[in-house]
Amino acid sequence: MIRFSSAPHLMRGLSPLRAAEGDLASGVGHSVGSLLTAKDIAVRFPMPSHFLQRHKPVLHALRGVDVSIQKGEAFCVVGESGCGKTTLGRVIMGLLAPSTGEIHYDGTRIDGLDEGARRPFRRRMQMIFQNPYASLNPRMTVRQTLAESLRYLGEGMSRTDIDAKIEETMLSVGASADWGKRMPHEFSGGQRQRISIARALITDPEFIVADEPISALDVSIQAQVLNLLTKAREERGLTYFFITHDLSVVEHFGDRVAVMYLGEVVELSPVANIFDAPQHPYTRLLLSAIPRIGGNAFKAERVPGEIPTAINPPKGCAFASRCPLVHDRCRVENPKLKPTPTGTLAACHAVAS
Repeated sequence: MIRFSSAPHLMRGLSPLRAAEGDLASGVGHSVGSLLTAKDIAVRFPMPSHFLQRHKPVLHALRGVDVSIQKGEAFCVVGESGCGKTTLGRVIMGLLAPSTGEIHYDGTRIDGLDEGARRPFRRRMQMIFQNPYASLNPRMTVRQTLAESLRYLGEGMSRTDIDAKIEETMLSVGASADWGKRMPHEFSGGQRQRISIARALITDPEFIVADEPISALDVSIQAQVLNLLTKAREERGLTYFFITHDLSVVEHFGDRVAVMYLGEVVELSPVANIFDAPQHPYTRLLLSAIPRIGGNAFKAERVPGEIPTAINPPKGCAFASRCPLVHDRCRVENPKLKPTPTGTLAACHAVAS
């Protein structure tokens, strides 16, 4: 994939919003004033096994994740494929039930609510899915797709009101009003993603989970979609939980970033800090993989060892088998997020206090 750092002209027009560094402790556990808090979230999936197998294998997708998201910020989550980013987003949205832990939205615990009790939060919380080719119903027109959300969450809106809301929302994402008569297969990937964004915005939400919304698009279209998301944030006061594997996107879009590895958050930091002074060895490894032009590039690191399996995670630090700073404590005690000398939070015995 072509990174934005290799093509800065594609980012012209983006207006990155930076939050004050503030109290980083607000990123862990429950915080007063947080819009959304996920506390000690674990997700375990039973794996297929032989009926005579004594110990049934379990995949540990998330292992005790704590995040707290402030109103109006773009909170980014990065990591390799399989680290648990999408699983965490789906748990937040109620599409997956956590095995343990709690989700609080605007002071109300929402995990475990039945569908009737959850409906008011469905309107306030929406999701943009990764694949624009699979997230739209191929048997419904664009208008039917957008109207479906309003019929379910619009609290008795009339047909006239629904049509007016659809037209207003389509225009706000740069789409033509006559798109509503057409089917999803008639559009390009970038156009489909605009429709997906319109579907997320049509209920006037406060909070949006964006699950790698640009990864399936051409690089020139990626910049357009990021500009659209930034514009929507400024105009509507949105809060984003933005999932990506591309730190170059985080640099331009995010306020704070959580780095995940094997189902855990290993570093939590304001975006500027993660690029100026990465603390966790895994974060440095991710940064070294970004192609850059000029003399300020991180030296690419070759890391020995293999990624542990989530079916049988190690007892101590999950990164210990690949870490250049590993010592005996790392192999027996799993580190928790603690302050580092730079003021960020890292789960590493070697760098955290």
